[in-house]
Amino acid sequence: MMSKIKAQSEVDVVLVGAGIMSATLAYLLHQLDPQLNIVMLERADAVASESSDAWNNAGTGHAGYCELNYTPQAANGEIQIQRALEINAAFEQSLEVWAHCVKQGILKTEAFIHATPHISFVWGERNVNFLRQRYQRLQQHHLFADMQYSEDKAELANWMPLVMQQSKHAQCAATRVAYGTDVDFGAISRGLVAYLEQQKNFQLLLQHQVQSLKQLANGHWQIKAKNRNQRRMLMLNSQFVFLGAGGAALSLLQKSAIPEAKGYGGFPVSGLWLASHNPDLIKQHEAKVYGKAAIGAPPMSVPHLDTRYIDGKPALLFGPFAGFTTKFLKQGSLLDLVKSVKSDNLKAILFAGLRNAKLTNYLIKEALKNKAQRMQSLREYFPAAKDADWKIVKAGQRVQIIKQCDHHGGKLEFGTEIVCAQDGSLAALLGASPGASTSVNAMVSIIQRCFPQMQTQQWQKKMRQMMPSYGTSLIDDQAMLKKVRKANLSTLGLDQ
Repeated sequence: MMSKIKAQSEVDVVLVGAGIMSATLAYLLHQLDPQLNIVMLERADAVASESSDAWNNAGTGHAGYCELNYTPQAANGEIQIQRALEINAAFEQSLEVWAHCVKQGILKTEAFIHATPHISFVWGERNVNFLRQRYQRLQQHHLFADMQYSEDKAELANWMPLVMQQSKHAQCAATRVAYGTDVDFGAISRGLVAYLEQQKNFQLLLQHQVQSLKQLANGHWQIKAKNRNQRRMLMLNSQFVFLGAGGAALSLLQKSAIPEAKGYGGFPVSGLWLASHNPDLIKQHEAKVYGKAAIGAPPMSVPHLDTRYIDGKPALLFGPFAGFTTKFLKQGSLLDLVKSVKSDNLKAILFAGLRNAKLTNYLIKEALKNKAQRMQSLREYFPAAKDADWKIVKAGQRVQIIKQCDHHGGKLEFGTEIVCAQDGSLAALLGASPGASTSVNAMVSIIQRCFPQMQTQQWQKKMRQMMPSYGTSLIDDQAMLKKVRKANLSTLGLDQ
């Protein structure tokens, strides 16, 4: 293990946040160069307690199989599938690295991943036509070749018994991918960090909150962090800094004052689940059933009746129900949104707010719903649902990206985005969905942009050992996709 950090220390890498992004980046960098001195700072008292925690994260293992918002319909009626292809390929890369960790004994499959079919379910003639067209387009591509489609109610009842029980939908349809997954990203984060803590050049510092970031004349970064427990200050000088602090990444990026940070704002969204631990219900539903989002709803609020494994135990969730908040973290401050408004992003925030007034109204209305109203939404997917079997659970916070736009002043983005300093000395990850599911792809992108060593044969060889498809496109290379998918499903126990 790394010797105890002194009040002022020189290190190679500082990672702010102890969630899935920082844990993934730390693991990849350690594998590529075990001599790198890496420090991970976390404001909370535990690893992965915010966005990566199982209750706070979507947990789906987003692969584009069932999320209809990843395949929008253009004005001419054409189903656009490129984003679904990109997300699916990126998720497959995550599976490659997780499979490598399982082979190395770093992660145990039963702790973080379970085979859970991914289903898209719709009703009504217009929605059924959309789903049919979506299936026809996706199924032609090798990434989605195993997708099934059905309008047969008997077959649908076999796929999702609770949903079809007492169903009154005259016309409905669904697609299904049998080897979809449920992923506990908190468990992955804790497993990777636990492994890293046994290595001599890594140190985790909990309850440490970054106070300032300043770039020095030599290009390195001076990070001041306060120990929230002992009230002591720590100063680190680092060659590279990663801001992977979920909703707090925006404020940290602003502290860095790099030119690339200008113009970015944040739009926070909260959420609630309806959760059931009734074993009889859980036994009858082993799938993630996604529907279509309500008009004006953000992508994270796409309704789904969801089999989840949290701390290794199965549960049934429905939601999430989105709401409006001013916090950027679940344990954040009500002043987070106000403090994030700066002179360089004010225009973008105002324009985005005006253009998304309907979204704000929708979120406020959602936040004001009572349990009875939320149960009514659940019964569209599970008609026989009983109030006594369900309780409301608070989900995590999401901060959607607001960006400057030349023509519109500012716009709201619903994806994830990497912001890098021009010299590669600092990087931040902003945004939400698909987030954790594509963590490996995102962190590899940062290494490519910020670490020149990635161009060496040695680093590339090590990367291919962790991720055999590295350097190829799974969207274009059908043979490689077949090879890695077969290996991933086998190693992770998803082919049973």
